[in-house]
Amino acid sequence: MHRTLIEPLQLLPHLTDAEWAIIDCRFDLARPAWGERAFEAGHIPHALYAHLDRDLSGAHSSVSGRHPLPGVATLAATFGRFGIDAGVQVIAYDQGNGALAARLWWLLRYLGHRAVAVLNGGFDAWQRAHLPVEARAQLRPARAFAAVPDAAMLALQQEIAAGSAAGTFRTGPALLVDARAADRFAGQNETLDPVAGHVPGARNHPFASNLDAAGRFLPAAQLRSAWQQTLGASPATRLIAMCGSGVTACHNLLALEVADLPGARLYAGSWSEWIRDPTHAVELGPARRG
Repeated sequence: MHRTLIEPLQLLPHLTDAEWAIIDCRFDLARPAWGERAFEAGHIPHALYAHLDRDLSGAHSSVSGRHPLPGVATLAATFGRFGIDAGVQVIAYDQGNGALAARLWWLLRYLGHRAVAVLNGGFDAWQRAHLPVEARAQLRPARAFAAVPDAAMLALQQEIAAGSAAGTFRTGPALLVDARAADRFAGQNETLDPVAGHVPGARNHPFASNLDAAGRFLPAAQLRSAWQQTLGASPATRLIAMCGSGVTACHNLLALEVADLPGARLYAGSWSEWIRDPTHAVELGPARRG
């Protein structure tokens, strides 16, 4: 069973395996139709396409973030439509760095499915290895996906508000760690949300720092060393991951699992939900670390 990462050559023998489901998660926030067009132009053989907005996010509301979690029943139906049940190994990939694929990885784990991994280096790594690509669409027979959601994997907005107001994230025992790039975290270059900055007391660990120059995850030992700097004296089980809308935070959660630092939680609404409430405080400036 693959639970974190898989290499292209490890996936290759399983392309036609009925007990393996390959899900293409390519997406561009600035061009929401791009990923599906890229999939239609060429994808890993037998892959299915999952759209971030339609398949991996729920409906927006006046108080939600940009990519709210889908309802459990809706998400279970989506995974069943993808031909996933308890016996299926799922492999998710995106254009390269795993930022979108990690969202599907986390969602499946949230619903109790642990046999899911992200293709290290994504479609870029697959192509660099000169492995087969096809353009025709494939179908998998639908299966019954039994969802067993784990609420303990989530941190809700009320907890974030209470921790920030009480200064808990500055002094421990909990850590709030934001996966956005350092300039967005500092409020210097906000391009996606109407308010710049970060939740008071949050630390910054940009998801891109989990990767090497080729967009592949760093070795486990390097990830562990880097994350221990962010954690300081706190265990990973006290960490709450966030980002702009709850997507790239999942990349940090995957990196922690690769580093054998499990147990962190996700604030799914993240920054775009936080700023919906005008009473929530906003902090500007660079990150503090452990």
